[in-house]
Amino acid sequence: MLKSFIKTCLSVSAVALLATGCTAINNNNTTTPSLNTNAQFDPSVQKENKKVQVTKEFLKVAQDKQYHVTTQNSLEGTIDSLATQMMRNTKVPSNRPVLFTSFVRLDNLKKTTEFGRVISESLINELSNRGFNVIEFRGQLNVSIDDKGEYFISRDIGKLKDKIPNTYVVVGTYSRQYGKVVLNARVIDNISGRIISSSRAIYQHNKRNDCVIFKDCKPPRTISIVKETK
Repeated sequence: MLKSFIKTCLSVSAVALLATGCTAINNNNTTTPSLNTNAQFDPSVQKENKKVQVTKEFLKVAQDKQYHVTTQNSLEGTIDSLATQMMRNTKVPSNRPVLFTSFVRLDNLKKTTEFGRVISESLINELSNRGFNVIEFRGQLNVSIDDKGEYFISRDIGKLKDKIPNTYVVVGTYSRQYGKVVLNARVIDNISGRIISSSRAIYQHNKRNDCVIFKDCKPPRTISIVKETK
């Protein structure tokens, strides 16, 4: 009886030792190789690694800005984004007057549309309410009146002042792309050309055809009706 008990204990011990040995062998086979100690403490490696980590953080910030600030799904949100960025990105605080020009097509800087004019007019409101010293240079020398109304602003150069005070000028461009419009705006010192502030926004309208936004849809095809000849 005692001999049988001893044999049983020895068998159990052997099995346990065998299992422990297999586990140890398996762990040795799956151990991750340690880093090269020399490279780990090399100053040049540490310097480059720090650059990589900092760059990763900048990219995270850029992605966050792209998602929450730059890309907007409404025209109102796009205008608000442009105005907020211009206010936050101002490099030189100044009370100098600021005048606005119409946003133009990126591929033709002498071509604008109602869309470009709406963006400009809306930014006048947004930035004026945010503290920019906005001036209206389209004011006539006189108020003109006819039977339909009274008018002060005009695009008739003959009715405007010859000169305006030394100002900053807001310029902007837009580019039509599939499902979106990319807009860029800048506040420029008209003397030095220096960029005082800038902003960028993407109007993500997701329309297959944006001609409704720009009002340049092609007219529907017509069919002529003629008298049938025999």
